[in-house]
Amino acid sequence: MKFTLSWLKDHLETDASLGEICDRLTDIGLEVDSVDDRKSFDVFVIAKVLTAKKHPDSDHLQILTVDTGQDKPLQVVCGAPNAKAGLIGVFAPPGAYIPGLDVTLSVGKIRGVESFGMMCSERELELSNEHNGIIELGSDAPVGKAFAAYYGLNDPLIDVGLTPNRPDCTGVYGIARDLAASGIGKLKPLEVPSISGEGEPSVTVSLDFGDTAPLCPGFSWREIRDVNNVQSPKWMQRRLTAIGLRPINALVDMTNYITVDLGRPLHVFDADKVKGKLTVRRGQKGDKLLALNGKEYDLGPDNCVIADNNGVESIGGIMGGEATGCDENTKNVIIESALWDPRNVAATGRSLGIVSDARYRFERGVDPEFMEPGLAFATEMAMKLCGGKPSKAHTIGAKSIEQKIIRFPFAEIKRLTGLELSHEAATTILQHLGFVVEGKGDIVTVTVPTWRPDIDGKADLVEEVMRIHGLNNIKPEPLERPSSVSGQILTTIQIRQRSARRALACRGLMEAITWSFISEKQAKAFGGGKPELKLLNPIAADMSDMRPSLLPGLIAAAQRNADRGFPDLGLFEISATFEGNTPETQRRVAGGIRRGTYKLDGSGRFWAGSAKPVDVFDAKADALCVLDACGLDASKVQIEKGAPEWYHPGRSGVIKLGPKIILGTFGEFHPDTLEELDVTGPLCGFEVYIDRIPEPRKKATKTRPPLVLSPYQMIRRDFAFVMDKSVNAATVIRAASGADKKLIQSVEVFDVFEGASLGEDKKSIAIEVAIQPHERTLTDQDIEALANKIIENVAKSTGATLRQ
Repeated sequence: MKFTLSWLKDHLETDASLGEICDRLTDIGLEVDSVDDRKSFDVFVIAKVLTAKKHPDSDHLQILTVDTGQDKPLQVVCGAPNAKAGLIGVFAPPGAYIPGLDVTLSVGKIRGVESFGMMCSERELELSNEHNGIIELGSDAPVGKAFAAYYGLNDPLIDVGLTPNRPDCTGVYGIARDLAASGIGKLKPLEVPSISGEGEPSVTVSLDFGDTAPLCPGFSWREIRDVNNVQSPKWMQRRLTAIGLRPINALVDMTNYITVDLGRPLHVFDADKVKGKLTVRRGQKGDKLLALNGKEYDLGPDNCVIADNNGVESIGGIMGGEATGCDENTKNVIIESALWDPRNVAATGRSLGIVSDARYRFERGVDPEFMEPGLAFATEMAMKLCGGKPSKAHTIGAKSIEQKIIRFPFAEIKRLTGLELSHEAATTILQHLGFVVEGKGDIVTVTVPTWRPDIDGKADLVEEVMRIHGLNNIKPEPLERPSSVSGQILTTIQIRQRSARRALACRGLMEAITWSFISEKQAKAFGGGKPELKLLNPIAADMSDMRPSLLPGLIAAAQRNADRGFPDLGLFEISATFEGNTPETQRRVAGGIRRGTYKLDGSGRFWAGSAKPVDVFDAKADALCVLDACGLDASKVQIEKGAPEWYHPGRSGVIKLGPKIILGTFGEFHPDTLEELDVTGPLCGFEVYIDRIPEPRKKATKTRPPLVLSPYQMIRRDFAFVMDKSVNAATVIRAASGADKKLIQSVEVFDVFEGASLGEDKKSIAIEVAIQPHERTLTDQDIEALANKIIENVAKSTGATLRQ
């Protein structure tokens, strides 16, 4: 939202400086993005051409002697056709920046003749598009004085970044109202002109939305006959140019001016170009409009249009059409002041790619009560600039606006902000902002003005009081220190995620963040592809399904790295997977992959021994590391066969806690899976379901137990068992450990052997049992009895026999 300082002072009576005004704007929530003090125009001076003679080496150039108010006239080479002796214009000295040319002047020679500056045209100073000659000023223009002060170019330009909830400040008057409420000046009264008009407009208007929701809540219009559409006055052109709008003609310029001045967009139709009546309706298939910006747009039922017998003439609330636009030949005009549905304006502007001043205001919501007054202001200004005779005004569709009434306890100010503010001060602030406060005592009723659609409740009123009173008046106070240490803040899942993330990073894996959407082929390869997990509006064809697993995204990421020359790497991710479309079927999973030779102890080729490819045991170690980081003793879980089909059936496993709770899976990937995903290389991975890990039991105290060391010597005994090949080593370990949980400290497999000497489908597993006595030294009989118990347990659980 741009405006000049003098424009602001049309509505605000104040002696405050530019800096004070900008500081206060930011203080009250209207943040100033930039300020242009227009100092760049100070170098241009009013100068008089004393003599003009033909250039000796050019047919169109002249050599001018120019009086700039200095002691000595300057020589200037000029090519303007209107350059002549006695002309008073604008001179730019060497070193001046010319905005219309984007150049900085210097002393130079033009066809052998030195030129010590230039005489400027309006386009070169970006005052207009006029470039047929240099600027000609009146004979009373003071030679040698600053052109900026004479022409009004020393008017600072302020750019305010409005938030979308402040439609009331899309006009200069609304900004002045906020500043006046903050005490920086006095708001000048805005008197709505009374214009009766004679006769009926030649064009009738109707609203036709059928059974659909109306997109135009109200439409007000009148005709002005016998206008003379001249150029708008210089002061208006200068203000419009300053804010980036191009002056066109008086009728168009006055609608743009009122849009910025009062926040009320308008449109003007050339009444003689309108065929039949105007109908406000939804667009129809095949509707087109050549808009005022020179572009043609295809319209449809989602757009609100104004049409006559020839077709669409305007896009409601956004932009008019060239066919009914006003030019220098316009004699009769229809001025429109309407209300448009904000959501439809925003959607239409976005779909058509149109950014206009009207759209900027209507999509935020203009004051519905200012529709008819806006028409009156436009009529008055059009008559002042172009003359003419107005008809009676007509309004259709507009309904009485029910204003919001809020019950407001003054105590809310203290409760929400800590501000100690008197009832009178708070009431004064609200009244200056346009609110009507009724009642006395601690609770009052506040009527919200129609130009503030963002105010819904008492908290919004507190915000208004707070921002106008000043956030800088709220003294910082330290938070109260609690008397006791607070309890746990993070949830168990949050703690586990952080611990797992740290543990996997310590194992050399790099964290990745992949899409939650994957292709249907990837989803089906990992047990997904359910109809309820398909996206209704996917952002890409290969992102059509919610992921059932983290592994497809990680594998694809690893392959992209490999394609770019990084074959050895490990990635992990902790995020959500989806087994269904209900909350209870969403899992929290820690997953990871290793590719190539990316092992914990190094990767790649080396003269002393190259790293081996990653395998199932790397994935298993990563998975157990996550469980350990989440507070679960990895020695208490069971590793079984039966991993999902995307893993290699003989090089994978399922991690269980008891017979039913599946905590995760790991393994090398099946060759068919890698082929389906179009990836290569040694790959292994894992997934641990963090949300399935049981909650730890609450302990009476968080104090760690004392370290108890046994003074007795540890004993190690080896056992070798012959069993069926189908028996898992984990079953053997679990059976041996159960022989005496108090004495047996650990059981480890140190050898696996298969051979014809053992028999068909047989294997040998050798284990080392560490026995740690705590109460006394064990005798030979104690050790023998424990050994027999171990052999008995393993035989009972697996059918194994002691190898001879």
